[in-house]
This record gives sequence, structure tokens and C-alpha cells, in this order.
Amino acid sequence: MRPFNFSELTPDLIVDAIESQGIRVESGLLALNSYENRVYQFIAEDTKRYVAKFYRPQRWSRAQIQEEHDFSIELASYKIPIIAPLICNKQSLHIYKNYSFAFFPAAGGRQFEVDNLNQVEYMGRFIGQIHAVSKRANFIHRPTMSVDDYLIKSLQELQGSPLIPAGVQPSFFAILQQVVDLTLSLYSSTNNIRLHGDCHPGNILWRDGPTFVDLDDCRSGPAVQDMWMMLSGDRQQQSLQMHTLVKAYEEFCKFDTAQLALIEPLRAMRMVHYMAWLAKRWQDPAFPQAFPWFADGKYWEQQILSLKEQLAALQETPLAL
Repeated sequence: MRPFNFSELTPDLIVDAIESQGIRVESGLLALNSYENRVYQFIAEDTKRYVAKFYRPQRWSRAQIQEEHDFSIELASYKIPIIAPLICNKQSLHIYKNYSFAFFPAAGGRQFEVDNLNQVEYMGRFIGQIHAVSKRANFIHRPTMSVDDYLIKSLQELQGSPLIPAGVQPSFFAILQQVVDLTLSLYSSTNNIRLHGDCHPGNILWRDGPTFVDLDDCRSGPAVQDMWMMLSGDRQQQSLQMHTLVKAYEEFCKFDTAQLALIEPLRAMRMVHYMAWLAKRWQDPAFPQAFPWFADGKYWEQQILSLKEQLAALQETPLAL
């Protein structure tokens, strides 16, 4: 299948798609920071700001996108601060010329501060609330976090990529294989629940508290997946941050401390999957423009060092509260 790009998603088509749902665009289209999908902010005739999100075809099925929407709407119904899709003409997911798209209210705020323990405590409390709701049902269509998707398939994607300079390939793939093998031996996912899935600081807007955005990667997995990306600093700092998260989290939901052993395997899975994602999407013109360093030999030399550091982290005793 030919890799998809958004070259046919012209401004006229975007406006036509929006107005096909009875919403009149009164401003220009402001492209927001998104590479996997295409996201635009605009002002409608009611003078309110909205966001239209056009999903990348060939990535999720319509059933998977609808399940993402339903999960967001369910969380919002419990007063959890999450940007859920808007219902328009009795549905949240719309189709126009083979593009799936949705509307969201525009939201603003500054980025969550990972080194601010007061904000970390807030986050633990709200993630606990999210997971308390998550445990009441299971995903049917969304995927589960797996080493097959994040490691095995990612390794295969990288092995087939022409972007990795020949001179660094032996060293790169040698250390990558060690990281993959050790992660495979350490990662075991049990007690999976519905997750935000990509709960990093960039997906958290802060204004008198957090607002969660972008459930595009929601899936089933271990609860700690929605927590570990908020950790920063040295081991002692991360231990304190995790203690703060868990204490607040457990006001609403019990946390299995055995999952602390999954933090470094999950970090390794994200590292490998991220490199493979960029390689897979490289034929989309937006990616070389946004990530020009990815095709530079210095990037791959740096990845060798990063993978060596991650291999050492995988060999350490797991983080403790």
C-alpha cells in the first residue's frame, strides 16, 4: 500500500468539509502542531473558536476512532478536565471525501511543569480519576500496548530504512538489538486498563489545573504508562515525583507498585517506536521539514549513546517510592 500523505487535503477541501456539517468558517485556518493528523483552529459564525481534526487515513479504523471519542466523552461526563469531541448533527465523527474528521472546542494554557510538585500532585489526582473510570469497561477496537507493535515491528521498520547511514549501522543495530532483547525479557503487561496512552507534558495544558488533550493514542495497557512520562531529573527526584503522583492517584484508584518495574521497559519501547515512526512517515513531506535532523548521521550517533544509556537503565534496580 502506497504511504499516505495529506497533499490532497487543500484549504478548500477543509472548509468544504467543515461547512458540510452546517458550521460556517468566519476566519482563516490556523494550522496547529500535529504531524500524524492535520489539525486546524478557526472561528465560526457564532464567534467561538473551534478545532477541526482530520485523521490520517489508513491508521485507525472508523470504529477505533469512534471508541476514542466515546472514551473522551465518557471521561468528560465525570467532570474530568479533558477536551472531548463535540457532537454535531448527533455524531462526533464525520466523513467527507474519505477523510474522517471531528470538531473540538479550542483550549489554551501553558505547559505542565514536570518539576513542580504541586502540579505533579494535581496530575496524580486526575489520572487516578481517569483510571477509576477506565476500569469500568474495556476497549473493544483500540489496540493493547505490546512488545510486538512497539519493539518487533519497530525493529523491522528500522532495519528496512535507508535513512540510517551505512557507517553507523553495525554499532546502531548491535546496541538496538541488546535493548530490544532485554526489554522483551523485562516487560510483562497484566491488568491492562483503558489509557490516555500518550500522557506527556505536551498533551497537558495548564490553567488553574490540568486539561488533558489528544487521546489519539489511547489504548489498553498498564496504568503506569499514563504516569511515567511526567518524571524528570535524577533517580532521587523521579522517586519523589512518583511518590507524589501515587499518593494523589490513590485518593481515587489503587496503584499496583509492581508496575514501577515497567517504567524503564516502557521508556525503551517508546524510544524504539519513536524512531520507527519517523522512518515510517518519512515520505510524508511534513516530516523531513519538521525533523530534518533525522536523516543526519549525527542523530544516529547520538541514538547509539542514548540506547547505551537506556540499556544501563534497564539493568538497574527498578524505581522505588
